[in-house]
Amino acid sequence: MTAPSELNYQRRVPITANETFQKLLVEIRARARSEEFDQQKFISQDVIEQFRKLGVYRALVPKRFGGDERSPAEFCQMVEDISIADGSAGWVASFGMSPVYLAALPLETIKKIYADSPDVVFAGGIFPPQPASFVEGGLEVNGRWKFSSGCMGASLIGVGISPKNGEMLGLPRLAVMPREKVQIEETWNVVGLVGTGSHDVVVEGVVVPEEWTFVRGGPSNLDEPFFRYPSLSFATQVLSVVGLGVARAALDELSGMASGRISVTGAPSLSDRPLAQVEMAKAEASLRAARSWFYQSIDDAWTSVLAGDPVSVEQTNMLRLSSTHATRVAADVARTAQMLSGMSGVYRTSPLSRFVNDTQVITQHAFMGDMTYQNAGAIFFGNKPLPGYL
Repeated sequence: MTAPSELNYQRRVPITANETFQKLLVEIRARARSEEFDQQKFISQDVIEQFRKLGVYRALVPKRFGGDERSPAEFCQMVEDISIADGSAGWVASFGMSPVYLAALPLETIKKIYADSPDVVFAGGIFPPQPASFVEGGLEVNGRWKFSSGCMGASLIGVGISPKNGEMLGLPRLAVMPREKVQIEETWNVVGLVGTGSHDVVVEGVVVPEEWTFVRGGPSNLDEPFFRYPSLSFATQVLSVVGLGVARAALDELSGMASGRISVTGAPSLSDRPLAQVEMAKAEASLRAARSWFYQSIDDAWTSVLAGDPVSVEQTNMLRLSSTHATRVAADVARTAQMLSGMSGVYRTSPLSRFVNDTQVITQHAFMGDMTYQNAGAIFFGNKPLPGYL
């Protein structure tokens, strides 16, 4: 017999399944191909507003605040679907996972955040935490923070601080403030995920009430099942799943162009070449296998959460390792698709060039570094991983 908690969280219709969302994905794909997002270096505000209306930012918000209270797998599936249309759009949408962070705020502050709407768009820059002195009314925040993905479309911004008492610095926190309190300096000049708008945010002399700050990774003040899921692992998964979506787009692109492409040398079309057929099959198998492990790891951990059991070290290790593996496989698959396309895939205007660059940038993220393998291996040998892994 299915437990009541499981009935409440059985996999529902995908967030992106409705006709309106599907039309938006077609539009995003076309606008990405026109280089709109890459040229302006951010996702256009009208797309962000459509994300809001369609439930991207309320997906994980508890029902008591008007949210949809979706499961980790449902949220990742949504980000993957958006990423098939455009990796940068998927990356920005992934920050709909902000309830994971904001849940560490005092309950009264959380209520204020969602008082008017559950569709709150949050972004921020965490590193490096900047010293912040206690003053009348809270903590005075000053500094610059890099890699603030999605900040151009956010209504709420969080920045990393270290509370300062005399010469002593406390545990790093995030200070949350309205978007109008910060300046955005457009410094994002990269080869991939260009449309994420991961610019610098600058704050000068803003006093943030202490109840609008929280220790990052601190205990949640919300008790819904989702907030018992490993938060650091989830923050990793919502980014790594972008790679799975982009790699799928790369294989779809290659398949679509193969049969009609005639070689200038008179060789058979790409779809009729035995080597291309073999490499396409290998890439498809690799991507599907990595994706299957990724979602299986999520389902295993989520089953424990719904049963009221703690997520084990072994389960958390699978969440982290499957995420890193997914990003590496996705990058290899995208590169394979580009190589099979021949010279067509080297032009800057080719979607395959963008897919390769986007997937490569994801592998560079700190969450997906080689240190994951070291930590995972330590656990396999019965040793403790480095701090911050679990």
